[in-house]
Amino acid sequence: MRLTHSIKHGLAFLLACVLLSGCGFHLKQASYLPPELRALHLSADDSKSDLFTVLRKDLVNSQVLINLGSNQKKLPELHLYRDSLTRQTLSLFKNGQVAQYELAYSVSYRVTRPGSDPVEKGFEIYRNYQDDPDNALAKAKELDIILDELRHQASKRIIRELSQL
Repeated sequence: MRLTHSIKHGLAFLLACVLLSGCGFHLKQASYLPPELRALHLSADDSKSDLFTVLRKDLVNSQVLINLGSNQKKLPELHLYRDSLTRQTLSLFKNGQVAQYELAYSVSYRVTRPGSDPVEKGFEIYRNYQDDPDNALAKAKELDIILDELRHQASKRIIRELSQL
């Protein structure tokens, strides 16, 4: 009985794999940057920001040679202007305390390549966050985790947008 159950699951998994590979589905791989962006100068208004650190690490993981020195006119430059978090009240408890926020993480950056015009980009990532005044410490930690996830998501999006230039 157990053996036939295992065989059925194995055949179902094998069938799913064959169908997915037959339709042309492939898992998404890392974003590939154009050859002219494989080495770039990375700068920011605040080079000690968490987003700058995450972005630098993700670029290195994407096999991009990073030059943090100044006056690099031959290399393309990626300059982070700002990253900011704003929150807006979505709902209140009966007693008037905030129950839910909408978090908006904004990022602005500029890509400058030798011989072409600078490209200004910006985007916002939104998340909902439920607050609980009775568990303030746990909710503060949860907010830190969400903000860290937003930074990682923003870094991945910047790299993806660079690959489309």
